[in-house]
Amino acid sequence: MASKPVTAPVPITWYPTLAVFMLSIGLLITASFFIYEATSSRKTRSLPKELTTGALASFFLGFGSLFLLLASGVYV
Repeated sequence: MASKPVTAPVPITWYPTLAVFMLSIGLLITASFFIYEATSSRKTRSLPKELTTGALASFFLGFGSLFLLLASGVYV
């Protein structure tokens, strides 16, 4: 049985677009996190909301950074 060449799950032409969109979404979520932290009092803060917001921001910024590196030719 002949082996198939390894291909990317996402077309290479989508890398710059994915980088811009994912980094933009991640930065917006990060900004909303900072606004939430600055405007809520210590008694009204919610740990699950903070963890969810932080995890989402981390996900989008992480994959956005990955696609930015791939789009610029740094293959990781």
